[in-house]
Amino acid sequence: MPPFIVELLSRDHIRAVYPLILEAIPGLSLNAWLRFARGATASRRDPKTGIVVARREGHDFPSGLFCYRVERDPANARVLVAEHFVAVDLLHPGDVLAALAAELDELARRTGCTAIRSIVRRPDVAGGLTQAGHAAEGSLLGKVLTDGKTAPTGGGA
Repeated sequence: MPPFIVELLSRDHIRAVYPLILEAIPGLSLNAWLRFARGATASRRDPKTGIVVARREGHDFPSGLFCYRVERDPANARVLVAEHFVAVDLLHPGDVLAALAAELDELARRTGCTAIRSIVRRPDVAGGLTQAGHAAEGSLLGKVLTDGKTAPTGGGA
Protein backbone atom coordinates (compact mmCIF):
# COMPACT_ATOMS: atom_id res chain seq x y z
CA MET A 1 0.00 0.00 0.00
CA PRO A 2 1.40 3.41 -0.90
CA PRO A 3 1.88 5.67 2.13
CA PHE A 4 -1.01 8.01 2.91
CA ILE A 5 -1.30 10.92 5.27
CA VAL A 6 -4.68 10.92 7.02
CA GLU A 7 -5.62 14.09 8.86
CA LEU A 8 -8.43 16.51 9.64
CA LEU A 9 -9.46 18.72 6.74
CA SER A 10 -7.97 22.19 7.10
CA ARG A 11 -10.01 25.29 6.33
CA ASP A 12 -7.56 26.09 3.53
CA HIS A 13 -8.60 22.96 1.61
CA ILE A 14 -12.40 23.14 1.94
CA ARG A 15 -12.90 24.30 -1.66
CA ALA A 16 -10.26 21.89 -3.00
CA VAL A 17 -12.17 18.82 -1.78
CA TYR A 18 -15.52 19.96 -3.19
CA PRO A 19 -15.10 17.70 -6.28
CA LEU A 20 -14.47 14.77 -3.91
CA ILE A 21 -17.60 15.33 -1.81
CA LEU A 22 -19.62 15.50 -5.03
CA GLU A 23 -18.71 11.84 -5.54
CA ALA A 24 -20.46 11.04 -2.26
CA ILE A 25 -23.28 13.58 -2.51
CA PRO A 26 -24.05 14.28 -6.18
CA GLY A 27 -25.77 17.61 -6.70
CA LEU A 28 -24.54 19.15 -3.44
CA SER A 29 -24.18 22.89 -3.99
CA LEU A 30 -20.89 24.60 -3.30
CA ASN A 31 -22.62 26.92 -0.82
CA ALA A 32 -24.09 23.99 1.12
CA TRP A 33 -20.67 22.31 1.24
CA LEU A 34 -18.92 25.50 2.36
CA ARG A 35 -21.48 26.07 5.13
CA PHE A 36 -21.11 22.50 6.42
CA ALA A 37 -17.32 22.28 6.05
CA ARG A 38 -16.66 25.67 7.65
CA GLY A 39 -18.59 24.58 10.73
CA ALA A 40 -16.75 21.26 10.86
CA THR A 41 -13.31 22.91 10.53
CA ALA A 42 -13.83 26.03 12.67
CA SER A 43 -11.14 26.73 15.23
CA ARG A 44 -13.75 26.47 18.00
CA ARG A 45 -15.52 23.50 16.45
CA ASP A 46 -16.99 20.71 18.50
CA PRO A 47 -14.22 18.06 18.69
CA LYS A 48 -16.93 15.40 18.32
CA THR A 49 -17.44 16.33 14.65
CA GLY A 50 -15.13 16.77 11.70
CA ILE A 51 -13.97 15.83 8.24
CA VAL A 52 -11.05 13.46 7.73
CA VAL A 53 -9.04 13.46 4.49
CA ALA A 54 -6.45 11.08 3.09
CA ARG A 55 -3.76 12.12 0.66
CA ARG A 56 -0.90 10.25 -0.88
CA GLU A 57 2.41 11.14 0.76
CA GLY A 58 4.11 13.86 -1.27
CA HIS A 59 0.85 15.10 -2.80
CA ASP A 60 -1.18 18.12 -1.74
CA PHE A 61 -4.58 17.09 -3.06
CA PRO A 62 -6.61 14.60 -0.97
CA SER A 63 -7.86 11.43 -2.65
CA GLY A 64 -10.34 10.41 0.03
CA LEU A 65 -12.47 11.69 2.86
CA PHE A 66 -15.27 10.97 5.31
CA CYS A 67 -17.34 13.12 7.67
CA TYR A 68 -17.84 12.03 11.26
CA ARG A 69 -19.63 12.82 14.50
CA VAL A 70 -19.74 11.23 17.94
CA GLU A 71 -23.21 10.27 19.19
CA ARG A 72 -24.59 8.81 22.38
CA ASP A 73 -26.14 5.37 22.07
CA PRO A 74 -27.95 3.39 24.77
CA ALA A 75 -26.22 0.13 23.80
CA ASN A 76 -22.69 1.39 23.19
CA ALA A 77 -22.43 4.67 25.16
CA ARG A 78 -20.43 6.66 22.59
CA VAL A 79 -20.50 5.73 18.90
CA LEU A 80 -18.40 7.20 16.11
CA VAL A 81 -20.72 7.74 13.14
CA ALA A 82 -18.94 8.15 9.80
CA GLU A 83 -20.51 8.88 6.42
CA HIS A 84 -19.98 10.44 3.01
CA PHE A 85 -17.01 8.21 2.24
CA VAL A 86 -15.01 8.96 -0.90
CA ALA A 87 -11.92 7.08 -2.09
CA VAL A 88 -10.61 8.15 -5.50
CA ASP A 89 -7.29 6.99 -6.89
CA LEU A 90 -6.53 5.84 -10.43
CA LEU A 91 -4.33 2.94 -9.37
CA HIS A 92 -5.17 2.19 -5.73
CA PRO A 93 -8.66 3.30 -4.62
CA GLY A 94 -8.78 0.36 -2.22
CA ASP A 95 -5.63 1.61 -0.51
CA VAL A 96 -7.20 5.03 0.05
CA LEU A 97 -10.22 3.39 1.65
CA ALA A 98 -7.98 1.13 3.76
CA ALA A 99 -6.15 4.21 5.08
CA LEU A 100 -9.48 5.86 5.92
CA ALA A 101 -10.77 2.68 7.60
CA ALA A 102 -7.63 2.45 9.74
CA GLU A 103 -8.18 6.06 10.81
CA LEU A 104 -11.77 5.22 11.82
CA ASP A 105 -10.43 2.82 14.44
CA GLU A 106 -7.90 5.33 15.77
CA LEU A 107 -10.42 8.18 15.75
CA ALA A 108 -12.92 6.07 17.69
CA ARG A 109 -10.28 5.34 20.32
CA ARG A 110 -9.22 9.01 20.56
CA THR A 111 -12.82 10.17 21.00
CA GLY A 112 -13.65 7.53 23.62
CA CYS A 113 -16.08 5.60 21.41
CA THR A 114 -16.86 1.94 21.99
CA ALA A 115 -18.27 1.33 18.50
CA ILE A 116 -18.17 2.64 14.94
CA ARG A 117 -21.23 3.03 12.75
CA SER A 118 -20.43 3.63 9.08
CA ILE A 119 -23.21 4.92 6.85
CA VAL A 120 -22.38 3.77 3.35
CA ARG A 121 -24.25 4.49 0.16
CA ARG A 122 -21.83 2.99 -2.39
CA PRO A 123 -21.06 -0.72 -2.90
CA ASP A 124 -17.34 -0.11 -3.51
CA VAL A 125 -17.04 1.59 -0.13
CA ALA A 126 -19.12 -1.09 1.62
CA GLY A 127 -16.81 -3.80 0.27
CA GLY A 128 -13.70 -1.98 1.46
CA LEU A 129 -15.09 -1.45 4.94
CA THR A 130 -16.16 -5.10 5.11
CA GLN A 131 -12.54 -6.05 4.40
CA ALA A 132 -11.53 -3.80 7.30
CA GLY A 133 -13.78 -5.72 9.70
CA HIS A 134 -17.03 -3.79 9.48
CA ALA A 135 -20.27 -5.80 9.18
CA ALA A 136 -23.86 -4.94 8.33
CA GLU A 137 -25.92 -4.22 11.45
CA GLY A 138 -29.19 -3.18 9.82
CA SER A 139 -30.62 -0.93 7.16
CA LEU A 140 -30.63 2.81 6.80
CA LEU A 141 -33.84 4.35 5.55
CA GLY A 142 -34.35 8.04 4.96
CA LYS A 143 -36.91 10.58 3.93
CA VAL A 144 -36.32 14.17 2.86
CA LEU A 145 -38.94 16.65 4.04
CA THR A 146 -39.54 19.58 1.69
CA ASP A 147 -42.46 22.03 1.79
CA GLY A 148 -44.59 19.63 3.82
CA LYS A 149 -44.14 16.90 1.20
CA THR A 150 -41.89 13.90 1.45
CA ALA A 151 -39.53 12.27 -0.98
CA PRO A 152 -37.52 9.06 -0.45
CA THR A 153 -33.78 9.56 -0.12
CA GLY A 154 -32.81 6.08 -1.23
CA GLY A 155 -29.81 4.44 0.34
CA GLY A 156 -29.52 1.37 2.44
CA ALA A 157 -26.91 -0.54 4.27
